[in-house]
Amino acid sequence: MKVKSRHHLRSDEIDALCDSIESSLGVALDGDAFEAVEFADADYEVVLVDGEPAVMYVDDQPFLTVKGANQFPPTTNVVTVDAGAVSFVSSGADVMRPGITEADDTIDAGDLVVIAEETHGKVLAVGRALEDGADLVGDSGKVVESIHHVGDDLFEFSV
Repeated sequence: MKVKSRHHLRSDEIDALCDSIESSLGVALDGDAFEAVEFADADYEVVLVDGEPAVMYVDDQPFLTVKGANQFPPTTNVVTVDAGAVSFVSSGADVMRPGITEADDTIDAGDLVVIAEETHGKVLAVGRALEDGADLVGDSGKVVESIHHVGDDLFEFSV
């Protein structure tokens, strides 16, 4: 990934970013340095928190990256998958209903979600819910579209 531009965020931008992440995921970002990074070869912008890619913008909405969600574990908008789904989700596959063991009931269709594995709670991917949280657990069908996952270009990005 080729960096097009990089700059430190102003304090008001940091406050707005932190407020948005806290309201959507129930987690407070904690860092000394916040830098926006725009890529020449990708359609999204990333915010580095203390040098780590912790936040990405999806449709102009800030959301934690996989690394960010593992560093600052969210309390809402979490979908948990069983061990059988881990290898698929980690490879970028969309999440199917049978692999989900638990989902936050406050999730609405269209919301961004983090996808965590049930054994250790590690976040494997970020996706968009295709149905409400109460309807994510079940027997068949694709219910979360993958956006970013362990091992993709963004996950491997470092400064």
